[in-house]
Amino acid sequence: MNIQTIKIELMKMIIDTESPSVLEKVLRVFQSEKQDFWTTLSAEEQNDILAGIKELENGEKYSYEETIKGHRN
Repeated sequence: MNIQTIKIELMKMIIDTESPSVLEKVLRVFQSEKQDFWTTLSAEEQNDILAGIKELENGEKYSYEETIKGHRN
């Protein structure tokens, strides 16, 4: 079965069911699959991003050329 066929079959089953518990289970499966990008990061990565945002807010910006120039030497 290809992905499109599976989707169609699932849609038919969802539409045809009158069982709230089945629908709730399907909903929980989808909700559990959805992950917030931020929560997948380590505390160190989150802190680095927040520090970068703070630097930008304080006007501490570097152009692409300035950044690359520092890595070429």
